[in-house]
Amino acid sequence: MIPRRGENHTALVTGASRGIGRAIAERLAAEGYRVFANDLERQASELADLVAEITKSGGRCEAVYCDVSNPRSVEDMVHGCLVAAGSIDLLVNNAGVLSVHPVAEIEPDEWDRMFDVNTKGTFLVTKALLGHFRGRKAGRIVNIASIGGKRGGPGQSHYCASKAAVINFTQVLAMEIARDGVTVNAVCPGIIDTDMGRNNYRNEESLRQVKEKTAMGRLGYPADVVGAVAFFASDDAAFITGQSLNVDGGIIFH
Repeated sequence: MIPRRGENHTALVTGASRGIGRAIAERLAAEGYRVFANDLERQASELADLVAEITKSGGRCEAVYCDVSNPRSVEDMVHGCLVAAGSIDLLVNNAGVLSVHPVAEIEPDEWDRMFDVNTKGTFLVTKALLGHFRGRKAGRIVNIASIGGKRGGPGQSHYCASKAAVINFTQVLAMEIARDGVTVNAVCPGIIDTDMGRNNYRNEESLRQVKEKTAMGRLGYPADVVGAVAFFASDDAAFITGQSLNVDGGIIFH
């Protein structure tokens, strides 16, 4: 039985059209949250499917669009959510991108793309809601980072660096706003079976290696990640802030 911890609460989830973001939106809606599910307009069909699925299950979900790397786009989205709902209780910064290239082959534009979405996007959406959270003396922020932000992997220096920045951003922001009644935590997924995660295992041999280095001996799935997000969003985590929790089946043990 999924607890109804989100009754009379509203959540904004970025990058919600697929993968981990979609699973988070579904879980939060099942807990009773009114969910604003965000993504780029080119993901409109996927978001429409998500909204229909949640609505059919008796939940509440609305699609909202913006490019999280664009300040004006972010401000317009957040303003629209606040006008529609009156308040937002939970922000989940999930939007992210990943590509695989050795350092020598990374073009500056691709380096910038990783940071624009993964790091700057997290900063911009958070900043757009800080005044609201502080004014209410309440709020939860959960950033989706990665175990790659703690231990890098070949071919992913740009991605791992951007996620390390998210982890450090989480820690510093937590210090700055804890006394405003707002908690900030990060969830660090391991290798998850999503379109993005499959960059880590492009053939049977690499899949075998991934499973072998994971203590549980298997891949993760989006549903494996959502419990940690829901926990950090809940009152059960009211005295936890600035933390980064590995959800990786046993790859990193610190």
